[in-house]
Amino acid sequence: MGARQSGKGKGGGKAGGRVGGAKAPGGKGKPPQLGLFGGEAPAGKGGGARKKPRRARGPAASGEAPALEELQSPLPMVQQEQVRTPAADVGSEPADAEPAARGKRGKRVKSVAESMAARQREISVSEFFTKNRHLLGFDNPAKALLTAVKEAVDNSLDACEEAKILPEIEVGIEQLGETRFRVRVVDNGPGIVRGQIPKVFGKLLYGSKFHRLKQSRGQQGIGISAAAMYGQLTTGKPAVIISRTGAGRPAHRFEVKIDTRKNNPEWTEAVCDWEREHGTSVELELDAVYRGGRRSVDQYVEQTAIANPHMRITYRNPKGEERAFERLTTELPREATEIKPHPQGVELGVLMTMLKDTRGRDLRGALMRDFSRVSERVALMICEAAGLAPSTRPRSLKTEQLEALHRAMGQVKVMNPPTSCVVPIGEELIRKGMEQGVQADFFTSVTRDPAVYRGNPFQVEVGLAWGGQLPSEELCNLIRFANRVPLQYQQSDCAITRAVMETDWRHYRVQQSRGALPSGPLVILVHLASVWVPFTSESKEAVARYPEIVHEIKLGLQICGRRLSQHLSARRREAEEGRKRSYIETYIPHIGLALKELLKLSERQERDVVDTLTDTLRRSRAAV
Repeated sequence: MGARQSGKGKGGGKAGGRVGGAKAPGGKGKPPQLGLFGGEAPAGKGGGARKKPRRARGPAASGEAPALEELQSPLPMVQQEQVRTPAADVGSEPADAEPAARGKRGKRVKSVAESMAARQREISVSEFFTKNRHLLGFDNPAKALLTAVKEAVDNSLDACEEAKILPEIEVGIEQLGETRFRVRVVDNGPGIVRGQIPKVFGKLLYGSKFHRLKQSRGQQGIGISAAAMYGQLTTGKPAVIISRTGAGRPAHRFEVKIDTRKNNPEWTEAVCDWEREHGTSVELELDAVYRGGRRSVDQYVEQTAIANPHMRITYRNPKGEERAFERLTTELPREATEIKPHPQGVELGVLMTMLKDTRGRDLRGALMRDFSRVSERVALMICEAAGLAPSTRPRSLKTEQLEALHRAMGQVKVMNPPTSCVVPIGEELIRKGMEQGVQADFFTSVTRDPAVYRGNPFQVEVGLAWGGQLPSEELCNLIRFANRVPLQYQQSDCAITRAVMETDWRHYRVQQSRGALPSGPLVILVHLASVWVPFTSESKEAVARYPEIVHEIKLGLQICGRRLSQHLSARRREAEEGRKRSYIETYIPHIGLALKELLKLSERQERDVVDTLTDTLRRSRAAV
């Protein structure tokens, strides 16, 4: 049978169909039949009416029939590798790929891999934390209320200290329903620039503190925006922010929501009247539970007042009870300075990025410019240990050379980083804060010298209170701080708790069971200040167990423990002396009576003898 062509198309006509019963590559539906040599067979049965043939895909579109060897070969042809864009891999078939499987009607059937690829897409950080909000401290209603207050107060304190303003903060919690609360935190800080408000409260991982080595309460740019996101998820209400940057400038009111699919803010704004000259007000509505006692907002506010004696804070709980914590000092903490990374605390990947972005012309200049405590002599020593020329261009270093440089930076002795970036509370202020909040009769505190872990400076402070009205039959009350922020959850996973448990308190006359906290009328306060606190999770509730940090905490605990032991020994001596004195004083009247009978003394002389003996006893025991 001769070959026939039908239909018109691009390039001279449309060709398609079958060859010997095989479907042409890329065809759709029922293509017209081809003869053995590529011609078109009559459509339909018995020469009936023919439908207009569809345009074929693949090689048949050019009018050329597929090679007979390709059609009859039982094995697929070996494909050559291609460089494809992600868009080309999803939803499209490469030109040289194997012919896709066809359904009964000739429709293309996607493979399992293609179906899986079609479902893949980018996940925004907001979407991730929406499903994993427990990582941010919103894993139960009571903790969610505490976390929301904490994030807002932390931001207020950081802003006031950076602007050199003595903080005055108001915290109010209003109960709207059985499980619905409105949290409002107002400060007297410098305010927030109008254009930054939506990003600060409506975009996760947005902030100014992540990329600098300087002590601050916030670190990651997640906290307050996560609190706003939690309120939006549980109540559908936006975060309401009012801020003014100075007297005579307008106050702006924003209602901010987060587009969790894109991690972008959505907001409305308006100019409003506000009585404060400068500052910020944050109002969040969320589902939560209010509880008093330990691990509550009440306890958080009390502990925050201890760690921040320069702050005045007013707190009103959902019951309407108001309490004010006055500041203990009118001096702001010393401003922490920003430092450069230390050579011994930089990982290989970070080093690669730094050298790629450096402004130094050669390796020696880059080391001196971008790292702290690296002088010209130290830079030359590092280059020599790495086997690299000081004049080498940093961007031209290969992976092997970068690895050698990283090893050399850890081997060469470099001075510890400057400690001006760390600001402790101070021994005196810790003691005053504990005296204000703890009812005890003995207080002591110590501030350790700064130390370094992974090239990051840190400083440990320890406070201790004993006796008074503290419960004597319970485990000690451990108060943990990191950069002046109370840590109230995940106590068992914290390096501070581990250091307290590993200290042998029996040497200091304090009861302790094996593997447990000490027991008795005891309160222990530990504060860790650092440019980068190694938290175990994004919720910032526990400190990672770095050996250097645990060691420094133990040394501080031992100093306070020795002072407590001396205090307890003195108290025991006083008690023993009092017991002995009471025994002797019991017999002094009998001695006076016996002397009266032997020496024929008068009543007056007997009283003088008793008084003289009593006075002599007291003076002699006092001298001991």
